[in-house]
Amino acid sequence: MSSYRIEVRVTPRPGILDPQGKAVHHALHSLGWEGVKDVRVGKVLDIELEAPSAEEAMAAVDAMCRKILANPVTEDYRITLASEEAVGA
Repeated sequence: MSSYRIEVRVTPRPGILDPQGKAVHHALHSLGWEGVKDVRVGKVLDIELEAPSAEEAMAAVDAMCRKILANPVTEDYRITLASEEAVGA
């Protein structure tokens, strides 16, 4: 069994209202960064799990995203294998 570190990025879908992103956008403009055109605020999850293969680890995290980590109505997610380490000697 190997240990995998997987990064999940969850972001609001295009067209979905993002009040937190709008607040950050406004704050950046008020601090002088006029070139910032849009800000979307999401979340990053770093998940470490054990699985027989990278494919199975990715599939497990995808299932987690569909069931609990991301709202399928309002959010999109992207899964990236961050690193792979063998467990044991």
